[in-house]
Amino acid sequence: MNSFETDLKRAFFSVNFLAGLLIECFILWRSGFQSEMFRISVPVLSSLPYTTAWLGDYKSGYIKAYLPRSGTASYILGKFLSCGISGGALLVLACMAIPAGEEGDREGKLFLIFLSGMFWAVVSATLAAAAKSRYVAYGGAFVLFYVLVILYERYFKGWYCLYPVEWYAPEHTWVLGDIGIIWMLTGMIVVIGILYYEILRRCIENV
Repeated sequence: MNSFETDLKRAFFSVNFLAGLLIECFILWRSGFQSEMFRISVPVLSSLPYTTAWLGDYKSGYIKAYLPRSGTASYILGKFLSCGISGGALLVLACMAIPAGEEGDREGKLFLIFLSGMFWAVVSATLAAAAKSRYVAYGGAFVLFYVLVILYERYFKGWYCLYPVEWYAPEHTWVLGDIGIIWMLTGMIVVIGILYYEILRRCIENV
């Protein structure tokens, strides 16, 4: 069974994905790409589509029937990638749907927006898996986002790499430019992926 393909369909055709996409489009239409509302929405709405999928399988007992057919590694990887891809795609689709106007070339940063959404989505999924809580899934990334914002704005003004907004709308000169941001985000996603795998593997062993 192709666990990844199944998970991807579940993520993109979910009510949460559609709701998040509509909300993001509304935010961009009313407030704009550079607004505080959009900044807040990035970690929150990217977490909507599929971060709690594993929790649903686990608490319903569905995982007991599904896991023998997919295999542990395929199951975990499918959940992780589908969560990240759907979270990033939600932001990108909203940005493509609403014209940028005079706010600048956000279309040129679509891949950075995608990676930012992917990062926050998998962070939410990992926190939710660790805590086994839906509330943590939808609120954990938001809290971490604002911790980083506070650290940057109040204590480490020179460390712009800490500022999450810089990851998709850079105002400073990064080493290697956008490629440097891509490498950093990709590296962080890989690290989160390893943590996610270990957490789920240990949980699955007890199923």
